[in-house]
Amino acid sequence: MSVKSGRRYGMIAGNGRFPLLALEAARRAGDEVVVVAIKEEASPEVEQLADRCHWISLGQLSRLIEILKQEGITEVMMVGQVKHAKIFSSIVPDWKLVKLLASLKQKNTDALIGSVAKILAEDGIRLADSTLLLKPLLVGVGVLSKRKPSSDEERDIAYGRKIANTLAGVDVGQSVAISDSACVAVEAMEGTDAMLERAASLVNGKALRLVKVSRRRGHLLFDVPVAGPGTIEAMRKAGATALAMDAGRTLLLDREAMLARANECEIAIVGCEPEP
Repeated sequence: MSVKSGRRYGMIAGNGRFPLLALEAARRAGDEVVVVAIKEEASPEVEQLADRCHWISLGQLSRLIEILKQEGITEVMMVGQVKHAKIFSSIVPDWKLVKLLASLKQKNTDALIGSVAKILAEDGIRLADSTLLLKPLLVGVGVLSKRKPSSDEERDIAYGRKIANTLAGVDVGQSVAISDSACVAVEAMEGTDAMLERAASLVNGKALRLVKVSRRRGHLLFDVPVAGPGTIEAMRKAGATALAMDAGRTLLLDREAMLARANECEIAIVGCEPEP
């Protein structure tokens, strides 16, 4: 193995392109990354890009800590999605996670991951910003697409942001679908694409607007909103004509391909100043 000149990190890899892009960025920067990949979620490609890769099943908290300690990792990122429905329905917890789950007063993502972060800290392992290696991919403020939102779309976006920020503040979801100043659907555990599909079934062909927000946290340690070409395809199928996201707190994966496809579909995309 070649000697790395950069920093050394651990990565807990979930699904999607996020882990792959982060690993590619780490290689370019000369950083060493040891990956702990979730078998039920992560792509086999992570193994090709990681300096070393360990596979564990969702729920093996003790094994995760054991691997990180054996590797001498003191800083770890949670990168990529783990479907919320799996966290609370398909997980087979080990004894350490059983104990953690029993201690939670609320069974939501913030409470669960926050408790995991505390347990890691007890073993000298700090949870790092999940966007640490991909800052250039964070959404900027302003219109990103060729087409600007129309006045009707701007009205729906403004309304949607009020709704989405309220819901995100209580850890319900990050996205809403709006049509004609009405909230048609709210994202919960099913994810954005499924939410859009459901919304389309309710509006009888009327145009939708997709609004994604980040939770009101002072960090980007986990559950960072992500959009990419797949988002645009889901919007096209659902008849959604505009996408609004929190600037500086949302990642655009495969940005050029995403924007090119949005322009082909005449979908307006805008980055908004996040609420404090």
